[in-house]
Amino acid sequence: MTQPDHFSASPYWRKTLRLSRTLLGIWLVVTVGVCWFGRSLDVNFLGWPFGFWATSQGALIIFCLIVWYYAWAMNRLDEAFGGDDID
Repeated sequence: MTQPDHFSASPYWRKTLRLSRTLLGIWLVVTVGVCWFGRSLDVNFLGWPFGFWATSQGALIIFCLIVWYYAWAMNRLDEAFGGDDID
C-alpha cells in the first residue's frame, strides 16, 4: 500500500514518522533487552534479584516515559505546524 504524494512530501509527516520510528525502536530495545538479559542481572537489590526489579519496574517506567515524550513531542509538532488542522 503506497501513500499519497502529499503525505510523503510533508515535513510534518516526515517528522512524525521519524519520532514514531525512534520511540518504537527504544521500546523494542527495552522489551527485548530486559527479557533477554533480565536473568543475568544477579545482583541482590532489596532482597530481590536486580533482574526482577528491572523487568517489573524499570521497563514499566521506560514505557510510561515513552508515552509521555510522544505526547509532548507531538503537541510541539502540532504547534509548530499550525495546530490540529494538518493534512
